[in-house]
Amino acid sequence: MADRLCCYFAAMMDQVFSKANLARRLLTELESFRVSGTPGVTLHAAGLFSYCALSRERLMPVRLRFPVVGIVLSGCKEIWRGEQTERLDAGSVFVLPANIELDIVNEPDPRVNVYQSLIMEIEPDKIPDLPEPDAPPGALCGDCAIPLTPGLVDAMLHAARKIAMGPAAEPVRTARLLELFALLRGEAAARPLFRLSVPERVARTVRAALDRPWTAADVARRLAMSESTLRRRLAAEGQSFSAILRRERMQAARRLIAKGVGSGVAAASVGYSSRAHFAEAFRATFGDNPSDVSPSLHPYQP
Repeated sequence: MADRLCCYFAAMMDQVFSKANLARRLLTELESFRVSGTPGVTLHAAGLFSYCALSRERLMPVRLRFPVVGIVLSGCKEIWRGEQTERLDAGSVFVLPANIELDIVNEPDPRVNVYQSLIMEIEPDKIPDLPEPDAPPGALCGDCAIPLTPGLVDAMLHAARKIAMGPAAEPVRTARLLELFALLRGEAAARPLFRLSVPERVARTVRAALDRPWTAADVARRLAMSESTLRRRLAAEGQSFSAILRRERMQAARRLIAKGVGSGVAAASVGYSSRAHFAEAFRATFGDNPSDVSPSLHPYQP
């Protein structure tokens, strides 16, 4: 009995020591993302920023536009959802959901009087086309913290560094994000990353083949719901099928024209046989004509 207890406590101490080492490595290798003495947001690249507070602050309520993956670099973060609270210390990796009201307390480290975190904002387009995973048995779906593993630490470091390199590293950063998502998919706290709204699911469906003559009935079948249910759920979020389809087509066409593709070719690639109808839809979306788009516009700009 005594031997079993000794083995149990030894295993527990190894686990604690391993977690501390992983957190220490994460903090050390993300040192370049710290922003000393500059409160607020510091942008490193699109979708990647540091947040700094020099005194204790309570943010209430916070409603995020997109889900985020974050790392506490200094101090601690408290997250409140109703009566449920969770404390995240330096070295913690966490996921916060979008469109849910949260109360957040950021507490500076008393030794340096700074709270800092590194935040990756995850847009729906960056999320792999996978069904929302089931929560592991016994998981607390209200938790935000992600358990540290060597693989997760590597993936977080790789993703942060590649995102910070900007659009020039787009294929590599996409691969690193996919690597990160693959590791997170089995974690209950990461489920908000894979939870797409109905408008996002519609946009993703039509985006796969914008030249196809999509109808609401076509998309509804692909999403395993009736057309009336699809329209009702879109209306509940203030959107419509036709508006989503036009937006996706026009944004794709604008990116093509910005890369130097002719407006006629761009129109055909997004399903328009009439250049006049295409130009009318383009003006309704952006307020200018296809010919007004400068080819010098950065190809990654929406």
